Amino acid sequence: MLALGVALMWISAKIRVATLPVPVTMQTLVVIAIGMAYGARMGAATMIAYLALGAAGQPVFAGTPEFGVGLAYMFGPTGGYLVGFIAAAAVTGWLAERGWDRNVLTASAAMAAGIVALFLPGVLWLAYGFPITAFGADLSGVGLEKAIAYGVFPFIWIDAMKLALAAVGFPLIWRLLGGRF
Repeated sequence: MLALGVALMWISAKIRVATLPVPVTMQTLVVIAIGMAYGARMGAATMIAYLALGAAGQPVFAGTPEFGVGLAYMFGPTGGYLVGFIAAAAVTGWLAERGWDRNVLTASAAMAAGIVALFLPGVLWLAYGFPITAFGADLSGVGLEKAIAYGVFPFIWIDAMKLALAAVGFPLIWRLLGGRF
């Protein structure tokens, strides 16, 4: 399961639309889906394994290898979002373990909580984090207002569509499968 999750994250990172400072990918959907399917511990462990593979220099992230690899890439503008993958999978998985993945309303709420857990470290990283000069933009210390403008607003509607797709899909899948893997 862990290897499958890491492979799905790798593939979802390569399905992207180049935007500044953070590319739009399918990773948000996959992170949330892994959390819902695997639960908190296995979901978070899968994200940690994915990040470890990237830290070791494998080109698993969006924008790799063209924008660098390994820790150098991880300290770029996407660093906070990468950390947020762990939190998102854990939060979404924790709620799913409590049955929140069984109907559209609670699945939507669980996934929205996961999205917030993903965006929070991402925005804080952009606003106050490490010096950021990747993707041709210098966004170090941009402050909270600009970080939200660059790191949330361009993605919120796309992520809402991904969330809606998964929120409808998961309860249906669980009915067909009769439970978690």
